[in-house]
Amino acid sequence: MKIDPAGEGLGKVLRGYEEEALRFVWERGEEGVISREVWLHVNEALGERTISRASIINFLNAMVDEGVLNYREETGKGGYHRVYLTKLDERAFKKYVAETVIRSLLRDFPEETRAVLEAFS
Repeated sequence: MKIDPAGEGLGKVLRGYEEEALRFVWERGEEGVISREVWLHVNEALGERTISRASIINFLNAMVDEGVLNYREETGKGGYHRVYLTKLDERAFKKYVAETVIRSLLRDFPEETRAVLEAFS
């Protein structure tokens, strides 16, 4: 996860297509969604820009590794595929981002980070 201080909202930590993909998984909830559905949705939502399916798969798997999404494997055409499910909803994801950033700052700049946090209290 990379922080873009100039970004707004989830754009601080996600690229446009990543935010669109994550929101789509959140919308589908417990029903889940396969990478092909996410890829089609993202490309339709972005209009002329085309995001590769590999980019979508890599992002979804990274979100699984980060603990943001879950998955279950199902058999389908061509073998097994992952069905991606929400693990953290939007609110929990935002909290996760905030905690991750603050922990990182406390690790690398402990005194300065504590001083800034105290100023906000």
